[in-house]
Amino acid sequence: QVQLVESGGGLVQPGGSLRLSCTVSGNILSSSTMGWYRQGPGKQRELVALVKSDNNTNYGDSMKGRFTISRDNAKNTIYLQMNSLTPEDTAKYYCYYSDFLNDDWGQGTQVTASS
Repeated sequence: QVQLVESGGGLVQPGGSLRLSCTVSGNILSSSTMGWYRQGPGKQRELVALVKSDNNTNYGDSMKGRFTISRDNAKNTIYLQMNSLTPEDTAKYYCYYSDFLNDDWGQGTQVTASS
């Protein structure tokens, strides 16, 4: 079993920045994919960004150029730097972990961009 602990959400003014972190623990494998999805009010869950063990990344279309995902394998932690936030980025952000044996989600952290 895998546990994911997220942090870094909060309230930010439009145009501002936030950094999310997610640390994974438990029966994790060296080869894995981690990342973030989000779900806004009345919307379906959508891809934010993914990063593999080899640091290959994949982003949702509306996040490209504004969000950056990174990974510290030694700390089993990923980070999501979010810049130029808009009210449309308001959502609950969920950390995601996947390997050959596991497919797990965090509890989510709320991000609100509002004046």
